[in-house]
Amino acid sequence: MITLVSVRGMSLVRRALPEDAAEVLRLRQVMIDSTSPVPPVGPVSPVGGPSTGWHTESLPTLRERLSEPDGDFAAFVVDHPERPGTLAALVVGTVEYRIGRAGNPRGVIGFVFSVATDPDARRRGYARAGMDALLDWFRSRGVVQVHLTASADAAPLYSSLGFKPKPDPLMELLL
Repeated sequence: MITLVSVRGMSLVRRALPEDAAEVLRLRQVMIDSTSPVPPVGPVSPVGGPSTGWHTESLPTLRERLSEPDGDFAAFVVDHPERPGTLAALVVGTVEYRIGRAGNPRGVIGFVFSVATDPDARRRGYARAGMDALLDWFRSRGVVQVHLTASADAAPLYSSLGFKPKPDPLMELLL
């Protein structure tokens, strides 16, 4: 099933398909590059930027996840209006289970982890339309709580959608 959402009267947002996987990874890299001012640990490309070698390893898994319409992973995309075969925007999230608690006894939460717009397609409402589609998908899955981390540039968009800042004691361990 392909879901379309309207932007300025035109249906532009659709559910990503397995054949979109390479473009999904390209836009994810755009997001990673824009939110990582510190050079990444690990290999860099010959032109000095971050390595995209991981895309090759990630591609089969991503294609598989994109082929599961009833799974717990969803990506919504906007096709680039000036560059056929490329994507202008991407919004990705997952439905996760946590042990229930007051306010969310079923323990179902959504997590938004990739929102990216091609630099030459920004300020057209694509990220907002993609977020609207993803939030509708979360609601259809019974999600009552959605988490994300926001860059300073993206925070106004998320605030306008109702997201509130939250003190987060997040810690990380790389294995």
